[in-house]
Amino acid sequence: MTETVTPKIKMTGVRKAFGQKVVLDSFDLEVLPRESVVIIGGSGSGKSVSLKCVLGLLQPDEGVIEIDGVDVGKLSHSDREEVNSRIGMLFQNAALFDSLPVWENVAFGLIQGKQMARNTAKDIAIDKLAQVGLGADVAVLSPAELSGGMRKRVGLARAIAGDPDIIFFDEPTTGLDPIMGHMIDNLIVECVRNVGATALTITHDMPSARRISDRMAMLYKGKNIWQGPTANIDNSGNDYVDQFITGSAEGPITMEVFRP
Repeated sequence: MTETVTPKIKMTGVRKAFGQKVVLDSFDLEVLPRESVVIIGGSGSGKSVSLKCVLGLLQPDEGVIEIDGVDVGKLSHSDREEVNSRIGMLFQNAALFDSLPVWENVAFGLIQGKQMARNTAKDIAIDKLAQVGLGADVAVLSPAELSGGMRKRVGLARAIAGDPDIIFFDEPTTGLDPIMGHMIDNLIVECVRNVGATALTITHDMPSARRISDRMAMLYKGKNIWQGPTANIDNSGNDYVDQFITGSAEGPITMEVFRP
């Protein structure tokens, strides 16, 4: 008898609209424990909205979002905060606090969220910086003194600082050259594995998506139009997926043009 595994993240029939603009339309997705899933799709396709709905930053108009089998939409504020304390996040542009040194950026959630002693939090921050290839000398720098790749690595160190169960990655290679992007992808895979976390990433960078994912799902016009193992994406049998992954101008995906 096969044991049923409870998804770490499950979105069922999720709908989110802003006025007349429907961004998510009966969107379904499952992410299993310790799995790395990437949502691909064009700019403005709703990828970021899907993450914000899981985090509770946006309230879906319809549908159910579960984490570890629990409908998070029915949780109290304090219980929801408890769930979010187990989630790490790497923001698209690192989103570092310019007024804080690097180590305090990394330790921010430990100090502010978990009321950890500053000395203890600093030791953890320096350890996490080492895990992403940055020395203790970087810990005292300000974010303004960092290159784009270093900022991204500091953001990754912050994402894993609390040894989270789930890590979200929002366009992790945006603004990086191909070599640095590849290095960040390798660090993401290594850090997620070391922490034992479940990963959900949104990106339109296909080389990056291939490197970091076990499975992919494509979001188009608010729906999950294809999902499957990363190894199968080149033989998806879906014209929309084929056009997206090859970057062809020819195909069913067309640019929407505003006409007054």
